[in-house]
Amino acid sequence: MERAQERTDGRDDHDGREGHRGPDGTGRTAAGPPALELLVHGVGGATPEKMLNDPRTVRITGDDTAAVFRRVDDVDAETARTAGYTEQPGSAERTGGAQQQGGAGGAGAAGPGRAADRPVPEAYVWCNLTSGNGTRALWLLLLPFMVVNLAHWMRPAARERTPAVRLYGLLVRLAALTLTVLLVAAACEVALDLTAWQCAGTAACAERHTWLTFLSPTGSDGGWWSMPGRRLTLAALLPTALTVLLWYLSHRTWRAYESQVPPRGAPDEEDPPDTTTLARPGFWYGRRLVARLRAAHTAAGLLTVAAAVGSAAAREDHEPGGPVPLDVLGRLLEAAIVLGVAAVVWVVCRRGRSEHRLDRRIDAQLVRRLPRAALALLALTLVYASWERPGWTSSGRLPGDVTFGALALFQGVLVIALAVVAARLYRRADADPEGRSALRGLGGPVVAMLACALGGVMSGGVAQRVSDWLDGTGTSLPGPPVLLTWQASVIPLLLIVLLVVGALLARSTLRQARAQRAAVAREYGADPGDPARTQRIARARAMAALTDRAPLLVGVVSGATLLLGAGALVGAFATGRSPGRAAEGTHPFVHGAAQTGQALGSWLIGLGFILFVTWGRRAYKDASARRTIGILWDVGTFWPRAAHPFAPPCYAERAVPDLTWRMASWTRATGGRLVISGHSQGSVLAAAAAWQLQPADRRRVALLTYGSPIERLYGRWFPAHFGPAALHALHHDIDCWRNLHRPTDPIGGPVRVAGDDRAPAVDRAPLADPLAYGRTPTHPLPSPILGHSDYQADPAFAEERERLLARLRPDAPDAREVPEQRAAPDSPDGVDGSDGPVGPEESEGPGRQTSSGRSSV
Repeated sequence: MERAQERTDGRDDHDGREGHRGPDGTGRTAAGPPALELLVHGVGGATPEKMLNDPRTVRITGDDTAAVFRRVDDVDAETARTAGYTEQPGSAERTGGAQQQGGAGGAGAAGPGRAADRPVPEAYVWCNLTSGNGTRALWLLLLPFMVVNLAHWMRPAARERTPAVRLYGLLVRLAALTLTVLLVAAACEVALDLTAWQCAGTAACAERHTWLTFLSPTGSDGGWWSMPGRRLTLAALLPTALTVLLWYLSHRTWRAYESQVPPRGAPDEEDPPDTTTLARPGFWYGRRLVARLRAAHTAAGLLTVAAAVGSAAAREDHEPGGPVPLDVLGRLLEAAIVLGVAAVVWVVCRRGRSEHRLDRRIDAQLVRRLPRAALALLALTLVYASWERPGWTSSGRLPGDVTFGALALFQGVLVIALAVVAARLYRRADADPEGRSALRGLGGPVVAMLACALGGVMSGGVAQRVSDWLDGTGTSLPGPPVLLTWQASVIPLLLIVLLVVGALLARSTLRQARAQRAAVAREYGADPGDPARTQRIARARAMAALTDRAPLLVGVVSGATLLLGAGALVGAFATGRSPGRAAEGTHPFVHGAAQTGQALGSWLIGLGFILFVTWGRRAYKDASARRTIGILWDVGTFWPRAAHPFAPPCYAERAVPDLTWRMASWTRATGGRLVISGHSQGSVLAAAAAWQLQPADRRRVALLTYGSPIERLYGRWFPAHFGPAALHALHHDIDCWRNLHRPTDPIGGPVRVAGDDRAPAVDRAPLADPLAYGRTPTHPLPSPILGHSDYQADPAFAEERERLLARLRPDAPDAREVPEQRAAPDSPDGVDGSDGPVGPEESEGPGRQTSSGRSSV
């Protein structure tokens, strides 16, 4: 580890802040417990240089994926801080009675020119957990899996270990299993049905694609691979490879993420009954469940391939006059596949997560034997399908309509049942007195419906594009299953619904922006002021308020998707033909609308598929694009993989133990004070890590959050884990918690936790944004509208940090006695909002702010 650079002069530190004079006026302060500020960045990531505001940083612990950094001058800050005394400029004293020429030069160091009470800043950088190397671009394929995994955590707040709670988790896990089957079935549709069965079996199509000549009965003159069963066997390698790839990615990330052990006491130690779920020892350690689900989903994928290959061969053998041995073998294989499916469903339904303790066990026999048995059954099925059957020819489609139709119907039933259970839990819980929960507790079913819709669109899009590519004329192949064509045809109707809802939201936002103008002028005392400036501020506030209307948009889209999907399912099974052909003979307007919808839907799916592939390819090569995709994973992969093992890995299962270990080890080693400071998504990680601390460690920790979505996003969409009861518990468990937010921030918001006799309210009054309306002596240049960024630039940040540190000091006055100062905006005429002029003694006293927004302490 790189050592700190020595400083031999007595100058002030590099950021220009003066030292704190001791009580005897000599510049000497008695050494107290050291202070640490642990900074955690938000979505999109940040460099340690930017977080610490210093180009010279050094990694003190961690690896290339996630690490803690300090300024070079702060590496030995604790040693210098606890030496005894701190020399200030002009003082002849030496720290600890000896000449102190070296030391830490960063904020919080006790070296020359360094205030003893100022915290040492550390930066925890975790962005590589979600936006690392180019292979992360492949995670785009796992988007439906990630969304359905979110639905598991969106259940309403309710008493744990009740039948309804267990049923909720079971229904989500079953919906996740259908998505795995749907993805593998789509791969089978492309490789087995469209390519090996239809195109290779059609002379015209095989002639256009010469790489299929060896599979064509006419092109290869009846070659060995030209038999339908052998063509299916060869094509089955593609969906099999896809299943193996999903298993490999899940296994590799499982070893890297789920294996991080939180710093708890005894592994089987039970939590108190009133502890929130995120404080449980096993919450961030789902290793056993993910291993079990991975085995079940891998077996499900392999059995899907076996069913697709074996059903075609068995259908031929079941015909009258077929070979009896093959007929018997086919029926035995079908029975074995049914038994395998039953075993998979049993594993998925058996049990959920074990959060009350660290469950280190692995169901080794199940994890190994179930996928191996499915693989052996698939191999036997491929041998069976490859057996020679004279006179067998391929015509029409493989039985894909039944498969995709059954999956769509089952998914719809699961979503409806999930909605019934969620509504029942919401009514029983009575834990949402203010009605803040998204969609009145129906957020989970709504998101699960969107996950199923994403899976269907991706499956149908791939099948439709491959069919159009193989069948250039559009007449030689039967094409994909009729249901996929119907699903594509309803996409234009869904877009119309989106446009209508978007137009209504835009109209409401414009009205709100006009209404905000008067409030902006009143708060800044700018009447009449600059109309353009007022309009920009009002528009920023109105746009930020759109976040609170997201549940309405998501709910409408999900409901429309459910209705349109049901209509497509009924239309496909009732007619057995594509929408354009089914409308033949009807009114010309209806016929034209059906043809238009079918053509437009196919085009839109194709465009979406092309954009999807292009974005993924760009992300693979471009680090900046990969970081943009990483923002999506920052929000979507915070939660453990409790429903789908093939979802992108949960970075919090690495980040939360990292932060917990760092806070616990530092406080125990130094006995000092610690403020964990989290921005945006980093505030959620900080809160989760604080919950995982032991009670003795929590008493030395204060939490400072800014731009935080803890209540605005997580509290509304995940009420069982970040609801009012959980947030009040966190406020009670740690020493103190303060939250900063702005009315122009589209992500962060208030936490809505009131104060009590023990600690003040969590939320500070909304910060002014911009800091000044016009030009003032403090802000001679126009102040920008910051929105979600640069909270440290506001003087309130340093003020709240000092209040938290003062509260943590055992010899300091109770921080609850310090009156809260509202971050009022600068008035246009240059008045700073105080009751009178600030004298020199006041401007240099503890807790006062300099014009740069930094604390002078």
